[in-house]
Amino acid sequence: MYAVFKSGGKQYKAEKGDRLRLEKLDVEDGAEVEFDQVLLIGEAGGSITVGKPLVDGGKVVAKVVAQGKGKKVDIIKFRRRQNYLRHKGHRQHFTEVEVTAISGS
Repeated sequence: MYAVFKSGGKQYKAEKGDRLRLEKLDVEDGAEVEFDQVLLIGEAGGSITVGKPLVDGGKVVAKVVAQGKGKKVDIIKFRRRQNYLRHKGHRQHFTEVEVTAISGS
């Protein structure tokens, strides 16, 4: 069974046991998180339930594995012959979760 759910303005496809890196959630390590904005639930080679816009009673339960920062992204602004160079870096915060259960019709 798999599900497509919404978190942090993005959509994720998940199966039981998958590890996902989501936008940072304000929870502790080891905590259990429920995502109730489920857009689609499907069986492998079977039926698919599509929500309008959400699936009634759909829920994805996950356990928080880690909090961290992603790889550094360099932002460089440069204008040749103008003595202009701006260099910045950014590391996006994330929450890594492991999907433990998917339920819904």
